[in-house]
Amino acid sequence: MWIVRLALRRPYTFVVMSILILVMGVLAIFRTPTDIFPNINIPVISIIWNYNGLVPKDMSDRIISVTERNLTTVVDNIEHIESQSLYGIAVVKVFLQPTASVDRGVAQITASSQTQLRQLPAGTTPPLVLAYSASSVPVLQLALSGQGLSEQQLNDYGLNFIRTQIVTVPGAAVPYPYGGKQRQVQVDLNPAALQSKGLSPLDVVNAISLQNLILPTGTSKIGSKEYDVDVPNAAPQTMEELNRIPIKTIAGTTIYVKDVAWVRDGFPPQTNIVRVNGQRSVLLSIQKAGDASTLNVISGIKSILPRIAASVPPQLKMEPLADQSIFVLGSISGVVREALIAACLTALMILIFLGNWRSTLIITTSIPLAILTSIIVLSAIGQTIDIMTLGGLALAVGILVDDATVEVENINRNRALEPEKSLDEVAAVLIFGIRFHISQAGTLRVYVNVPEEYSRG
Repeated sequence: MWIVRLALRRPYTFVVMSILILVMGVLAIFRTPTDIFPNINIPVISIIWNYNGLVPKDMSDRIISVTERNLTTVVDNIEHIESQSLYGIAVVKVFLQPTASVDRGVAQITASSQTQLRQLPAGTTPPLVLAYSASSVPVLQLALSGQGLSEQQLNDYGLNFIRTQIVTVPGAAVPYPYGGKQRQVQVDLNPAALQSKGLSPLDVVNAISLQNLILPTGTSKIGSKEYDVDVPNAAPQTMEELNRIPIKTIAGTTIYVKDVAWVRDGFPPQTNIVRVNGQRSVLLSIQKAGDASTLNVISGIKSILPRIAASVPPQLKMEPLADQSIFVLGSISGVVREALIAACLTALMILIFLGNWRSTLIITTSIPLAILTSIIVLSAIGQTIDIMTLGGLALAVGILVDDATVEVENINRNRALEPEKSLDEVAAVLIFGIRFHISQAGTLRVYVNVPEEYSRG
């Protein structure tokens, strides 16, 4: 082949190219994102509506039907739409065409859902718009537990303190925590006390709404100075203050909230439970967003955990679970180990059976350079280092070993048969086309296509 003759005529050029491949391959390894799965963009967008207390039929008639009509008018490249109505929840899945832009679809759906709110029942909140991806799996999970901490406190620390600091890591996306109890101030009414005092639950609601206000107070200028005016009684700060809110004065007697109800630090009905080692805990799932590397995301989270631990109670424990970096690092080390073992065994076999140190050096360097070349190409076309590409490289190592062994043995065999030939002549023999023909009489004829530059001698 022409590349063989070129390599024999210009050996230093190929030495420089090998060094260049080595440098570029190492840079590509550090710059190429490392993930467990390749990036597969599925053109499906989900719209999740929430309206507590609305039955599935009303969710379908009043929310889903309006959403579907609006989507067919605003969103481009829709293949089909699927909807599901649940109690208080409506899920609309928009399947786009394979060539459609998911980002454009998300932007169009988000914009249309904001204008659609006027047509929906009063009190409907904007929906949650999500785009599916095959690589959107948790790369790390944190279990929050601690002796002496209630489930409300664990959920509060995970949602408002730990989660807000983890999202600052580049490429990290943290959904709401699982488990625990969502902290909520609740008012437990006493129906018998309300009836005895001639009050209704609406009286308690109105009293708390009117006296639990956040109002702008402005400033007051006194003499040459201007002071900020603060009204501390506008919004109660503690449970005791909420219990002391007056509801009504009857016959000169003021009835307070604590007389007909009790305000406490509670929680809504719990919908999911997380246990770690038999103890109720809270689970934080961290996902990889965008083209970030799984290893970089996990290392960034682990580096920030000591700083987070300094800002929470000492009894709060953050235990990493389901660390995907262990699997990714194991896959990478497996491919590297197999490549090194294959290169060393092949080189040892060539050295023992052929006794040629030059052939041994060629085998030792050609297999790693071939793998680095593949990584450079993968990085150039925007692929990631994942289990798919690593599996392909692991299979390619076996083919490289076979091809390298056969090629080197063939070259040495031809040189041993005709030792007086130069290396250039041996390469020419390898590229000759050989054709066999057997006649009916049993005569064997061999036809060799010799290039013109070798037929002159």
